[in-house]
Amino acid sequence: MSWQSVPQYPQYQDPNQQYNYGGYPPQGGYGGGYPPQGPPQGGYPPYGQGGAQPYPQGPYGQGPYGQGPPPGGYAPQPGFIQPPPATGYGAYDDPEGQPKNFSFDDQSIRRGFIRKVYIILMGQLLVTFGAVALFVFHSGTRMFVARNQWLFWVALAVLIVTMLCMACCESVRRQTPTNFIFLGIFTVAQSFLLGVSASRYGPTEVLMAVGITAAVCLALTLFAMQTKVDFTMMGGILLACMVVFMIFGIVAIFFKGKIITLVYASFGALLFSIYLIYDTQLMMGGDHKYSISPEEYIFAALNLYLDVVNIFIYILTIIGASRD
Repeated sequence: MSWQSVPQYPQYQDPNQQYNYGGYPPQGGYGGGYPPQGPPQGGYPPYGQGGAQPYPQGPYGQGPYGQGPPPGGYAPQPGFIQPPPATGYGAYDDPEGQPKNFSFDDQSIRRGFIRKVYIILMGQLLVTFGAVALFVFHSGTRMFVARNQWLFWVALAVLIVTMLCMACCESVRRQTPTNFIFLGIFTVAQSFLLGVSASRYGPTEVLMAVGITAAVCLALTLFAMQTKVDFTMMGGILLACMVVFMIFGIVAIFFKGKIITLVYASFGALLFSIYLIYDTQLMMGGDHKYSISPEEYIFAALNLYLDVVNIFIYILTIIGASRD
């Protein structure tokens, strides 16, 4: 096959050669270096002598994409994609790209939440046991309540209504000062009822029950803060035990006796002791599976308060039943 038999193709004409720039820089490889900046020596040819049409002076016309004239230098190559502009040092973008929020596990938030809960709890317990001391050591108060028994039922109704409002209505227990008002009314009603119940026992029995309750609650609180066992996952088991306890209490109303009273009170003291550990770990958060939001400080204080009060009631019942 000779060279004359090879078909001749028309030579490719670059449309950009009309600008008479002397051609594009050589393509392929990096040996050629970067193209020279600016026009070649001798300037651009004037318009009308084969050069490009100049851009209008003054306010530039808008192109088909709403842009002005292209910047100086060489026109972009066909198929060339302009890289996105770099932002920041090193053009590093956060892969997550999401705002970093502080969680409840943050140490400062958790400490502030626990401190607020225990301050509220101490205030509730001071009011409650102050009322208990008034009913136990002041005979005039006991006589007044004995002559006005309707106060007991009014306090019981107020207790139930305020507790249901705080437990079921999120706005009630989160909005200030509504949450403190409801908690204060609940604490006063509970203190009155507990004082009436404690007035049936002697001063020695009440003081003994207060001391035992304080020791038990302190020991259980320290245990809940130090143990690695997660009691927050026992909510379903505790609920089942509470149902059994309530049914047992209904049965104990019809079958009275010293043995059944001691068993019932012991079961109640044990159940609410576990509830105290459960509620303490819910308040602590941290590595536990479940926790209470920092906005629920009223609800957390209410849970701990009810645990302490119930432990006191059942320990007092055990002491009273054992001395009969």
